[in-house]
Amino acid sequence: MADSHDTPSPPRRRRSDARRSIDAILNATRIVLSQRPDANMEDIAAAAGVTRQTVYAHFPSRDALVAALVEVAAAEYTALLDDADLDTAPPVVALTRFLGAGWRFLDRYPLVQNAAAAGIPRPENDPHDVVPPRLERLIRRGQRAGDFDASVPAGWLTAAVFGLQHTAAAQIGNGSLTAQEAEDLCLEGTLRLCGAVVRPAG
Repeated sequence: MADSHDTPSPPRRRRSDARRSIDAILNATRIVLSQRPDANMEDIAAAAGVTRQTVYAHFPSRDALVAALVEVAAAEYTALLDDADLDTAPPVVALTRFLGAGWRFLDRYPLVQNAAAAGIPRPENDPHDVVPPRLERLIRRGQRAGDFDASVPAGWLTAAVFGLQHTAAAQIGNGSLTAQEAEDLCLEGTLRLCGAVVRPAG
């Protein structure tokens, strides 16, 4: 009769253990690269509480690990925007939620502000490709509803809103503004830029 201690772990448990390791490694990568863009696999393994061999068992190279993190980040950003109901909420509310989603994303993934230094590649479903059209669609909807200034092209407003947010994020990075100051100023500037009409409730 086989010793019960020699019984292999069920496949489901092994998959669960592997998933936990992968999640821990990706989370450590997110944190470590935000602080030290040049961190290596050994640094990441130490932060994740696993061996370097474990990291390599799931990700054959640093590039593969970073690429996996980028895909996770892109999916999270998309989910944040989906939850914001950009196509159904009142335009001013939707625009405020859009900016809020961006700030939550940047707070969780500050490394995207220093993407070149961290060697971060473009993901397959790059937010730079899918997010601007969503914002432009929102602005056009607001213009049709009379909530935004329709005399300014929606495409220009879209680019300008992203410019405001990038500038605000940069000022957080250099210490000119706190995160809350930057978020408040960016929202105020965006609403002014779009000529937003805030309608009374009720």
